[in-house]
Amino acid sequence: MKRVVEWFYPDPARPLTQVWLASLWMGLVANWPLWKRLLWLPELGDTRGLVFIIAFAGMVVAATGAVLSLFAWPRLVKAVLALLIAVSAALAYFIDSYGIVFDPTMVVNMLQTDVRETRDLLNLRLLFTVLVLGIAPAIWIVVQPRAPAQRFVLRTAGNLASFTIGLIILVVLAMVVFADLSSTMRNHKALRYMITPLNAVYSVSTVAVRSRAAPSGPPQQLGADARLLARQPGTKPPLLLLVVGETARSMNFSLNGYARQTNPELTKLPVISFSDVTSCGTATAASLPCMFSHLGRSAFVDLKGSQENLLDVLQRAGLAVLWLDNQSGCKGLCDRVPNSRTSQLPKGAEPLPTTLCGKDEFGNPECFDEALLHELDKRVAELDTARLKKGLVLVMHQMGSHGPAYYKRAPSDLKLFKPECQSNALQQCKRAEVVNAYDNTIATTDRLLARSIGWLQTQADRFEPGMLYISDHGESLGENGLYLHGLPYAMAPREQTQVPMILWVPSDGVLARSLKPGCLGSLRDKPASHDNLFHTVMGWVGATADVYRPAQDLLAACR
Repeated sequence: MKRVVEWFYPDPARPLTQVWLASLWMGLVANWPLWKRLLWLPELGDTRGLVFIIAFAGMVVAATGAVLSLFAWPRLVKAVLALLIAVSAALAYFIDSYGIVFDPTMVVNMLQTDVRETRDLLNLRLLFTVLVLGIAPAIWIVVQPRAPAQRFVLRTAGNLASFTIGLIILVVLAMVVFADLSSTMRNHKALRYMITPLNAVYSVSTVAVRSRAAPSGPPQQLGADARLLARQPGTKPPLLLLVVGETARSMNFSLNGYARQTNPELTKLPVISFSDVTSCGTATAASLPCMFSHLGRSAFVDLKGSQENLLDVLQRAGLAVLWLDNQSGCKGLCDRVPNSRTSQLPKGAEPLPTTLCGKDEFGNPECFDEALLHELDKRVAELDTARLKKGLVLVMHQMGSHGPAYYKRAPSDLKLFKPECQSNALQQCKRAEVVNAYDNTIATTDRLLARSIGWLQTQADRFEPGMLYISDHGESLGENGLYLHGLPYAMAPREQTQVPMILWVPSDGVLARSLKPGCLGSLRDKPASHDNLFHTVMGWVGATADVYRPAQDLLAACR
């Protein structure tokens, strides 16, 4: 009996004591965004709701303590607890500030981000939150003396007993408030990804298991029979400029009815802006691979392992393909085709002007998207000549409207809407200022697209040019307390899933003449999605393969 009592005696040196103290801190204090969200729910605004919230807090502490009890070993427990406490503090800041949730998709986003994107999220409030809620209690855990030696069998029995007690408390509390628990979790699914640090443990473990389960080796070949259809005699090869936007939401484009003039340049040009386009995902790591896949969203989410994509099929068909990036990379899409970044200039190119590119505080190059057009002719000239004679698909991947530092995405002469939020702590700015900064990024994209069309027109002697712009996902700008993007797709608002898509085809070109008069304009308000991209591009450039689906080709009905 004495040993049983010692297992749970509140001596800070004992691993189980540290586990439960840390569980109380993380469950109650580091989860304050969760408690705030629950208190805001109208259905929990009475005494019964308060009882549920208290019981739910007990469930969170019990579940956290139960899981961490399995790590209550003297040589392990301090490192695990210190790490989770620090992570919990950081998650508390991001969940509260931007209304995000932490799920497996968010883990993938973090793994694929770059230094520039990470830097844009840092600020003094984040530092203060992590220091107070994370580093300080973590240090307290670390400086505690090591627990006295205990036999392996007794330590194991104590850990299992602690795990069992936590599980019993969890089950009992869940049964007491089961009706409210089931209703709340069913109606507000995002809450389950706000439970810190269990959300982090679950999400990281899920990504790790998936990565280990994925087949190793090269990606599965796609479109082995890819080929180009015969062109009419005397016609020029196609040149398709595919501009992949970043974090642009459809509703902020004046081409789609937005009250502000965010598209002053494109308004003057004969473009078709699709008004009802849905994304594959709510974050780049999910959307980008999906939109270049032939599978479509519903099948892509179940894809095991890796598979070649649109760029591979186009290259296999014989076309020249080039990916230019001004973002955090192509997520593996461009690994097997020629690719480059805005900061990597071709041979003999003029240096990037300081109006387009500068250095950040760490000396790394940071460019506006218009740098994608710099010395583009020289970049194209470096491609295989034989392939260029068959056609070219040029992909430009924007930095676009990537937040939260929207103010960094627009040059000074395109600050059309003022005052704008000059901080990455969006919740500290007035919402109108956040929208101003964001709309300036849309105006910047507008000029990029207009000047891209201008460049395409200079290529008309060699190619049949055309442009297709589509964003990877949208963005929340404070609606319902949400900022940025990345919510699980099933619960994401339309601000994060409705994206712009803009098409430009020269009226005197071969493609335009091959289409039924007025047909393109009739597509403007028809529903479309990222599912259409693969097949529309294939049909546009005259490529075919067993994976091409004419029914998914937006232009097929107009031919």
